[in-house]
Amino acid sequence: MSHARDSHHGNYFAIFLALCVLTGLSVVADVIDLDNKRIVLTIVFAIATAKALFVMLYFMHLKFEGNWKYVLLAPTIILAMGIPLALLPDIGVHYYVRDVPQQQDVRQLRAGQEAERQAEQNGQSQAPNDGHGH
Repeated sequence: MSHARDSHHGNYFAIFLALCVLTGLSVVADVIDLDNKRIVLTIVFAIATAKALFVMLYFMHLKFEGNWKYVLLAPTIILAMGIPLALLPDIGVHYYVRDVPQQQDVRQLRAGQEAERQAEQNGQSQAPNDGHGH
């Protein structure tokens, strides 16, 4: 009787080892020096997705549940898609002016500093020299 129950839930140690191997693969994929970071990102996200599926299917027992889990999941998916749509006017569509006064001040300060640097490089000082060395 216990054998039937154990086989129903799968081998947790094998799943644990698979998660460890996948974690090692994602670390190796991140550590190796690939020129294209998009490939590394794709590999790491694919491994993370596989690990999430292992956890959901076996440790959360979703593999062994009936189809009623989809009925419970549907409202969550609808809300998850609805929240970004509801926030789109505030966050996604920039009807606010992005140019704030603080940014203008910073730009003017940087322009003044750049002009001073160029004047120093040209040998011209903007400060009057009164002969006292100040």
